[in-house]
Amino acid sequence: MRSLSLILVAALALSGCGSNDQPATPPGPATYVGAKSCGQCHAAEFQAWQGSHHDLAMQVASEQTVLGDFADAKFRAAGQTTTFFRRGGGYFVNTDGPDGKLHDYEIRYTFGIAPLQQYLIEFPDGRLQALSISWDSRPVEQGGQRWFHLYAGQATGAQGVTHTDPLHWTKPSQNWNFMCAECHSTNLRRNYEVAQDRFTTQWSDINVACEACHGPASNHLAWASAGKPASDATRGFVARFESRAAWVPDAVTGNAKRAVPRQSQTELETCALCHARRAQLLEGHQPGKPLADTHLPALLTADLYHADGQMQDEVYNYGSFLQSKMHAQGVSCSDCHEPHSLELRAEGGAVCAQCHTPAKYAASAHHRHAGGSVGAECVACHMPVRTYMVVDPRHDHGFRVPRPDLSVSLGTPNACNDCHTDQSAGWAADAVTRWHGAERKGLQKYAPALQAARTMQLDAPQLLTDLAGDMTQPAIARATALSELSPWLSPERFATLNRGLDDPDPLVRIGALEGLWGMPPEQRWAVAGPMLKDPVLAVRMTVVAWLLAVPSSQLQPAQRQAMEQGIDEYLQVQATNADRADARVNSALVWQYRGDVARAEGELQAALRLDPSFTPARINLADLYRVLDREADGERVLREGLAAFPADASLHYALGLGLIRTQRMSDAVSALRRASELAPEVPRYAYVYALALDSVGDTVQALRILRASQKRHPADGETLQALVDLLGKQGDEKAALIYARLLAGLYPDAVAPRLD
Repeated sequence: MRSLSLILVAALALSGCGSNDQPATPPGPATYVGAKSCGQCHAAEFQAWQGSHHDLAMQVASEQTVLGDFADAKFRAAGQTTTFFRRGGGYFVNTDGPDGKLHDYEIRYTFGIAPLQQYLIEFPDGRLQALSISWDSRPVEQGGQRWFHLYAGQATGAQGVTHTDPLHWTKPSQNWNFMCAECHSTNLRRNYEVAQDRFTTQWSDINVACEACHGPASNHLAWASAGKPASDATRGFVARFESRAAWVPDAVTGNAKRAVPRQSQTELETCALCHARRAQLLEGHQPGKPLADTHLPALLTADLYHADGQMQDEVYNYGSFLQSKMHAQGVSCSDCHEPHSLELRAEGGAVCAQCHTPAKYAASAHHRHAGGSVGAECVACHMPVRTYMVVDPRHDHGFRVPRPDLSVSLGTPNACNDCHTDQSAGWAADAVTRWHGAERKGLQKYAPALQAARTMQLDAPQLLTDLAGDMTQPAIARATALSELSPWLSPERFATLNRGLDDPDPLVRIGALEGLWGMPPEQRWAVAGPMLKDPVLAVRMTVVAWLLAVPSSQLQPAQRQAMEQGIDEYLQVQATNADRADARVNSALVWQYRGDVARAEGELQAALRLDPSFTPARINLADLYRVLDREADGERVLREGLAAFPADASLHYALGLGLIRTQRMSDAVSALRRASELAPEVPRYAYVYALALDSVGDTVQALRILRASQKRHPADGETLQALVDLLGKQGDEKAALIYARLLAGLYPDAVAPRLD
């Protein structure tokens, strides 16, 4: 589900109210009081908030809130005609349900306001599902005032998004309770009942109200009524936000400097709760606590970001902003955005001119465009736009220097060619070099390293190691570099990863753990056992998942006790998210670790009931059956998955491995071939397919497959080793030596590969 606000939102300290100066009674646990209580004293802030995207994030469907055309309007998609109509004063839609047949559904709530509005439908089990056919609320002259489908062109099948597609509005990916509610309502509690498989979800405010950012306010009200005792520095809140920063102009650079360094991340992480791509661990995040105590922010992964860190998928600004020079210099959300109305502090370039001298930056010598033109605007070059949800343009908050030279070398987008679509990236790169010199690279210098990792180039390990150790680069980039080192573990790189485990930033510690994923189980406890006491929950949960590979029998009693305590907390996180298939898979792995295979099987089966399209549940269940010597059951589970999702490469791969174990090599080769065809970006599929070909005597074809894969992924160690082995087996030691040298170059401090 998508967050509808287009900007980062900051929460500032509330001003005091009350008239007496009596000592305060020690506060008890804070409770939520509702936005109206706040508005009694904070009228200006309350008024600014009313009518904002936060205020209108979710509303009961009514004449005043519904924007869409429900006058028997029709919309056709995926072979079905959907009709929007009124009945008895309510709003209804006749559309395809979970069975693929047309049904009437009542619209219970509106979701968002501009540039689109979605509609929520309630099912008897308490699930609210977001209809994927949405209303374009823009004016007609902008192409709006129409119904449209959010996922047109994204279907897994040729027919479009039908009831069998994971993107269908009735599926878990469109479930409001988990995907949307936390960021569209205040004090949200999902209240999923596992035994009944139903929700009784509750909130204190239906929309994003005051306490969503400031936390529960009952103690603040008590503080105010007690006469604002000075001893309570937090004013009755969990944490106090810093006052808006003062910035001092620097005539030499043309840039302002923060008068007082930023003291905390409270404001930024309060906004990031919803303006970040992240996974929820626990409910009830409160300002002042680390975001990673309840959520796991995403790194700069290939599915979310371009190699240079520009947003690719919908990432909601936080991860982009962490990469920026603005963040490094102490800028925070409220420097640019008024936190209650959500409006910019000033119009257009004037918001930038608060810190950047117009005489320097508004001059044509800087932006190289005609004054007053679109190209002369700061955001045109430094905050390029990408459109999500079909009609929703969003600005990248990385504030980066345009790099058309990276477009030439790596294929990343650039702001210049976003406008100059009739010109090449080379043309733009030459212009930038001519104007600003060849060394105008900006702060973010990690694109070559991340691109090399994604394409498994031979220089990837060294580039990643260098990036991970470069303290001038943003922590989120260093964390990503550490996580990408996993395929190339060696003693030297282990030292780099080990240093990352001690980094003050929890994202870097998590990245280092991900980079160590390939470490042998017997070595893991010594490396990360003490991190079970890390102060940040997201780190501890990553540690537990990593240590589940260590057999309990290898641990000393004290170590086993520490591990069990970590597992108990880990299971609490999974229980919070028991409505999600991934959480049930995580729980199953714990029960399998503890030896309770019956409970592990039950959790995996529950995961598939919740979401039959969640492939890891199916593969883990088949693997559990392998451990239990129930290969036939495992094959059945995989084939059921392939019947529904025939283009899932991981299912073909898992089936191929199972067929090898049951000595059906011909069928195994076919399954592995299909996996490698469907996912050529996964070198392991080609590697195992080649080994299977060799096992049935087709070494020549195996070498063809390996060579083609090695061209796509030059630094894949398994592929290189297989080429060395098979070429050596054929007696072609000259060719084998070429690949052996490449392999040795990847692992210079490891034992050289043998050719026999």
